[in-house]
Amino acid sequence: MDKEERKTINQGQEDEMEIHGYNLCRWKLVIVSLGVICTGGFLLLLLYWMPEWRVKATCIRTAVKDCEVVLLRTTDEFKMWFCAKIRFLPLESKPTLDTKSLVKISNGHAVHLTENLAEENRREMNKHSQTQSQQIRYFTHHSIKYFWNDTIHNFDFLKGLDEGVSCTSIYEKHSAGLTKGMHAYRKLLYGVNEIAVKVPSVFKLLIKEVLNPFYIFQLFSVILWSIDEYYYYALAIVIMSIVSIVSSLYSIRKQYVMLHDMVAAHSTVRVSVCRVNEEVEEIFSTDLVPGDVMVIPLNGTVMPCDAVLISGTCIVNESMLTGESVPVTKTNLPNPSVDVKGMGEELYSPETHKRHTLFCGTTVIQTRFYTGELVKAIVVRTGFSTSKGQLVRSILYPKPTDFKLYRDAYLFLLCLVAVAGIGFIYTIINSILNKEEVGEIIIKSLDIITITVPPALPAAMTAGIVYAQRRLKKVGIFCISPQRINICGQLNLVCFDKTGTLTEDGLDLWGIQRVENTRFLLPEESVCSEMLVKSQFVACMATCHSLTKIEGVLSGDPLDLKMFEAIGWILEEATEEETALHNRIMPTVVRPSKQLLPESTPARNQEMELFELPAIYEIGIVRQFPFSSALQRMSVVARVLGDKKMDAYMKGAPEVIASLCKPETVPVDFEKVLEDYTKQGFRVIALAHRKLESRLTWHKVQHISRDAIENNMDFMGLIIMQNKLKQETPAVLEDLHKANIRTVMVTGDNMLTAVSVARDCGMILPQDKVIIAEALPPKDGKVAKINWHYADSLTQCSDSSAIDSEAIPIKLVHDSLEDLQLTRYHFAMNGKSFSVILEHFQDLVPKLMLHGTVFARMAPDQKTQLVEALQNVDYFVGMCGDGANDCGALKRAHGGISLSELEASVASPFTSKTPSISCVPNLIREGRAALMTSFCVFKFMALYSIIQYFSVTLLYSILSNLGDFQFLFIDLAIILVVVFTMSLNPAWKDLVAQRPPSGLISGALLFSVLSQIIICIGFQSLGFFWVKQYKVWWDPYSDACNTTRSLCWNSSHLYNETELEKCKIQNYENTTVFFISSFQYLIVAIAFSKGKPFRQPCYKNYFFVISVIILYVFILFIMLHPVASVQQVLEIVCVPYQWRLHLLIIVLTNAFVSIMVEESVDRWGKCCLSWALSCRKKTPKAKYMYLAQELLVDPEWPPKPQTTTEAKASVKEKGSCQISTIA
Repeated sequence: MDKEERKTINQGQEDEMEIHGYNLCRWKLVIVSLGVICTGGFLLLLLYWMPEWRVKATCIRTAVKDCEVVLLRTTDEFKMWFCAKIRFLPLESKPTLDTKSLVKISNGHAVHLTENLAEENRREMNKHSQTQSQQIRYFTHHSIKYFWNDTIHNFDFLKGLDEGVSCTSIYEKHSAGLTKGMHAYRKLLYGVNEIAVKVPSVFKLLIKEVLNPFYIFQLFSVILWSIDEYYYYALAIVIMSIVSIVSSLYSIRKQYVMLHDMVAAHSTVRVSVCRVNEEVEEIFSTDLVPGDVMVIPLNGTVMPCDAVLISGTCIVNESMLTGESVPVTKTNLPNPSVDVKGMGEELYSPETHKRHTLFCGTTVIQTRFYTGELVKAIVVRTGFSTSKGQLVRSILYPKPTDFKLYRDAYLFLLCLVAVAGIGFIYTIINSILNKEEVGEIIIKSLDIITITVPPALPAAMTAGIVYAQRRLKKVGIFCISPQRINICGQLNLVCFDKTGTLTEDGLDLWGIQRVENTRFLLPEESVCSEMLVKSQFVACMATCHSLTKIEGVLSGDPLDLKMFEAIGWILEEATEEETALHNRIMPTVVRPSKQLLPESTPARNQEMELFELPAIYEIGIVRQFPFSSALQRMSVVARVLGDKKMDAYMKGAPEVIASLCKPETVPVDFEKVLEDYTKQGFRVIALAHRKLESRLTWHKVQHISRDAIENNMDFMGLIIMQNKLKQETPAVLEDLHKANIRTVMVTGDNMLTAVSVARDCGMILPQDKVIIAEALPPKDGKVAKINWHYADSLTQCSDSSAIDSEAIPIKLVHDSLEDLQLTRYHFAMNGKSFSVILEHFQDLVPKLMLHGTVFARMAPDQKTQLVEALQNVDYFVGMCGDGANDCGALKRAHGGISLSELEASVASPFTSKTPSISCVPNLIREGRAALMTSFCVFKFMALYSIIQYFSVTLLYSILSNLGDFQFLFIDLAIILVVVFTMSLNPAWKDLVAQRPPSGLISGALLFSVLSQIIICIGFQSLGFFWVKQYKVWWDPYSDACNTTRSLCWNSSHLYNETELEKCKIQNYENTTVFFISSFQYLIVAIAFSKGKPFRQPCYKNYFFVISVIILYVFILFIMLHPVASVQQVLEIVCVPYQWRLHLLIIVLTNAFVSIMVEESVDRWGKCCLSWALSCRKKTPKAKYMYLAQELLVDPEWPPKPQTTTEAKASVKEKGSCQISTIA
């Protein structure tokens, strides 16, 4: 049975979990029920907080296949527990379905729709079967259903057509559509196609919030105080708790409503689907299942699912997923049996074939069809399995953020509970020895717990965060997760999206540099001139693009758009009627505007016949080979109207274009000119052209391969584009670097642009080396490998043959560490390489995270994986982005800040009203200030607890206590006023290199708290025992002021219970302890109110200064000049004048010692600690720091130029690799 119990679901994935089976046990339920009654419901609360205990207390262990309840535990560092109830899905066989296929599914033999299942269903479809019902066991966790699978003897989630289905079978077995019976059956399994975000009712949220352990403790304290007739402070705590709960409920519900509105856009629309008999049926989008053939309407739609296009073309706005608002052209999936020979059984994958996949939530703007065909797409994923569904799940169920402060806070509370336990036992023993009543003993002993663990602690801790939130709001930063503000104070690495975050949204044309007679001409600013209008260079700019007209407006890639606008030409597309006549040919025509054309049009081409001379100059685009990031180029075949021969035009990365041109047409100084531009941060694109042979006809061109066109070209020159940085970007990044905060670029844009922008904005300094990691997955029996390319210039990274090895420092590892530190290097890679490295080179991931600066072509989930990889080496990661493609990363990062108020703001803890990265330093400064405030408040509240605990313990020893109004004065007038004003210090104006400590359990903080505890206990004890000595000389029950006589003076009154209670409080020991402790609260508040370098000095916090001065003056006044009415309310006695002076000396000495010790800890504590650590040679706690030390002495790191790192195929250990040099 052990093997049964140790099962894992989602193996190897991010949400991998162990699964254990349990069955409900009646006798355990009876025992738990009795326990709940005996503990007054407290056991029920404990089981509510701990799912693991709840299941183990009420169930017995059993095999997973027979269980009624599953207990799940994540395998990550958080080891979180979840439980889920097993449910049954009844499947009734119909005459249209075979029982065998149903049994097969119910037993779990086909958890996803492979072609075998589809084939079997089709084969068995018409057979009649006996009526029989089957049941499938399943459970739901985080919006995903897990069905029992008999084949693997485990639970597994239901997959669609996105796994294990070949491209061939997409056409052969799935393109016909589903029958109504098969559709109904799949609907039963897959459920409703919707991303359901239910907004919980206020009552549900309220119950969940109120059942927080802190609020339960507050409730216990309030009940206890009410029994003890301590109503005023109880009321104050109730009011604070209500305000806290209401504000928390408001922000949580607002988040749910925003997320619900975000996903509701495509929730229910009417769609047309094709059935097996070619009839088109209209259904609701919620009824779609994998395998349905959906008809994409002519006027576009918002996609309600993920679907693969099998006929026609769509123009799609994918900004919801990619953040780039550039329309993307999606073509139908190539049919291996028709289009491409030798493609074999290539498996379909939404990621690999994303140019043919329409993703959920994206907007289809326009469709194009040919010869009357419908534009069809096969549904591959529905509901939460879709790309948008996964995004919403990452927002709904984020991984918890581990922060040392909160872990230490719980440890600290446990220490206070232990102290309270000691006081609890002492109080009981002391009370029994003094023969007090049972009720009195219970109240006193429980009261010591509420004194030691202050119920006001959550409100006190929240105050600093609330103030920081308000200050952030003033600078245009809105926060929906206030607890993250503290974490932002620890950020030491910030990831930035590029487009719209670091740079302006588009590129600008800086100029062109043409080539004539194999020489570069001088750069030209304008291409819009009569002289160039008929040149091949302008013709290439006019035709070589992927632009299209949407509702009469030209749209497409911003780079193409800028180039086309620069020449001032006009683009005309064929109408739908014309398109339908031409089989798969898009006769798009471009022509210059009339003012650009010269008046006469002489025929330059000798071969043209006179009667063929056109009245106007037009170029038709015959065939387009779209831009490929792998090839780094695009090309078109075009023909000038009236010309017999066609032209091929090509544009792309300069070194790639140059390698495909005739060597004699490429200028000698090509590399030097290119390097000059790229070093200035320009984006450079090269153009090439050649005349095609006259034998190539219109129809032959439609079937010619790309390689046949893209060779033997004539090099025409360069286009120089400028990707303008936002004005504030370099200054902000410089501030972050000065503060020792690493910056990383993670973008969906291509590598060349990203590295260029990184250099331009100062993320990569001019002298720094860039190492390109090009990772290739295993293929044809070969293992995965990484090719390392060094790049001095931006453009040389894409082609290793173009690298001049002599210009690169081959050996970066030197004998002395000092020389090594001078050589800074950065890794750059694209999304594909990043995925391969994550999968096959696990041991290299931490090393690459240490110096990885540019991550290009990153998909949304890859951005999230990058944030997690950085967190795994102990970085505190911030993320700044502006698109929905950043949602997962914004949510996962310790501090995510969105520059958009759209989808990203739902996921992001912070949203900036101004789309500028200047919000990042502001957030970090406020985070640091809030973190330091939290430390100050925590230390103060700890001292408050210990001071009051010790005061009460001392007084309990003489059967005395603090009076109700004394407690009230301390708790309300001193503690709450001080706590809520000491948190008001604004953030320091500059970001400094020093970071605040991340946790409470650090040497300096502990020493600070312990030293203050010892000082306070020492001076309280001194006052308490000294006054007992003085009482020998005074009448202990007399009033030294002679204004009134104490009730305790006359022995005849001692039998009155009320008066006896007063005598227990009104004595010299009580008065002495009250005055000394009151001053101690104010002394430690001043000592702990730290200013520079994270907060403004406390003297600039006017509310705090005024509050402390008023309290000091008031307490000094009633101590040195007693006022009868105040004494009566506070239940203090008038002590002799001489003792008042002694009290003043004790208080002043206490203040001097406390402040001097705290200043010494601040000034010398760090030096002593660093000296102690250096003596011990302690390894750094943070993994990245330890790794940096290791890499300093690693001769094999960084990898040398033109080397390859290969994954070892023989060794099964994940991530093992070896480095081999390319010969």
